[in-house]
Amino acid sequence: QVQLVESGGGLVQPGGSLRLSCAGNGFVFSVYTMGWYRQPPGKERELVAALPTGGRPVYADSVKGRFTIFRENTKNTVYLQMSGLKPDDTAVYYCKANYDVLSYWGQGTQVTVSS
Repeated sequence: QVQLVESGGGLVQPGGSLRLSCAGNGFVFSVYTMGWYRQPPGKERELVAALPTGGRPVYADSVKGRFTIFRENTKNTVYLQMSGLKPDDTAVYYCKANYDVLSYWGQGTQVTVSS
């Protein structure tokens, strides 16, 4: 059974940092492109960052220079290091695994940026 489990969300003040983690199991993690998406309140889900194994990361313009995606295939885990957080970063953050026509989603973790 495929599982993607996100963790690390929470409440943070503007300018603060958080690290999200997504642990996968039930599939060959190392061959999948791993990505982070987010869905702000009342808006569509959008790509934040994606990272194929052995490839270069892709970032949304809104997070470039502030967020970093990285993965540890030996731990079947992908991370999103977020710094310089802004209220506009408030959203539910989802992890996604994608390979060819296969894709899986995590359940999401809430990130709230507020003073």
